[in-house]
Amino acid sequence: MPADAPTILATSGGYARPERGDLAFAGLVHHAVELSGTSSRPRICQVGTASGDPRPFNAAFSEAGAVAGYEITHLNLFPMPSVEDMEAHLLDQDVVWVNGGSVANLLAVWRVHGLDEILARVWQVGVVLAGVSAGSICWYRGGTTDSFGPQLRAVTNGLALLPYDSGVHYDNEARRRPTVHALVEDGTLGETHCTDDGVGLVYRGTELVEAVTEQDGKRAYVVAKGDDGRAVETPLDTRRLPR
Repeated sequence: MPADAPTILATSGGYARPERGDLAFAGLVHHAVELSGTSSRPRICQVGTASGDPRPFNAAFSEAGAVAGYEITHLNLFPMPSVEDMEAHLLDQDVVWVNGGSVANLLAVWRVHGLDEILARVWQVGVVLAGVSAGSICWYRGGTTDSFGPQLRAVTNGLALLPYDSGVHYDNEARRRPTVHALVEDGTLGETHCTDDGVGLVYRGTELVEAVTEQDGKRAYVVAKGDDGRAVETPLDTRRLPR
C-alpha cells in the first residue's frame, strides 16, 4: 500500500537490544511503517549494501521483524543481486529500510546496478524510503561521513532526492557538530539537516514536515550559513514517538 505522497524517513536510530535475541525494532522503524499507511501485514525490504550485505545482520533483522509482525525481505547486492527484478521487488514493499555502514561504498555499488534510479522511481509512487546513518545520508545531496577513514569528511554525491545535506549522529561524537559547521561555512555543504542518535526527519516530497525521536531529550537541527558567513544552528521541535 503506497503512502499518499513520496515519503522519506531519514534517521540516526531505529534499533534496540531486546531481552532475548540480537535486535529489536525501536520507534523509528515502526514509524516508517506507520508512514506507509499500510493496514495489513507490513512489508519491509532491508538493504544492507553499506556493510556488504552481512548475512548475520539479515538474520537478526528478520528475527526482529517476526517479533514485530512484519514481513521482511532483503535486497542483497553481494555477490550479485538477490532478486531477478529489483524494481518489481521494491515496488511490492511498504518500506525500504537501508542499514548503516559506508555511504561512499553504498552509492558506488548502487550506481553500478542502477539501484539509484530504481529507488527514485519507487519513492515517487509512494514506497516509504527510510534508513539509519549511511541509510539516511544517501537520500540527501551529501553529508558528513567516516567512509574514507577515522577523520570525518564530506560526501557530496548522494542521490539528492532531498535538496539538503545530512548530519547524522550529531550528538554521538565530539567532531560531528563542528565538522558540519565548518563544511557549511566553507560551502562544501549547503543547508544541513542534523539528527541526534534516536532521531528521525520526515519528508513529504522534499518538504521537511516533522522531527521525531525514539529517545527522550534528543533533538534535530537545521544548520545553514548566516549573513555573516558563519554557520547558524536552529533546533527543531521534536515529537517523542510512543514507547
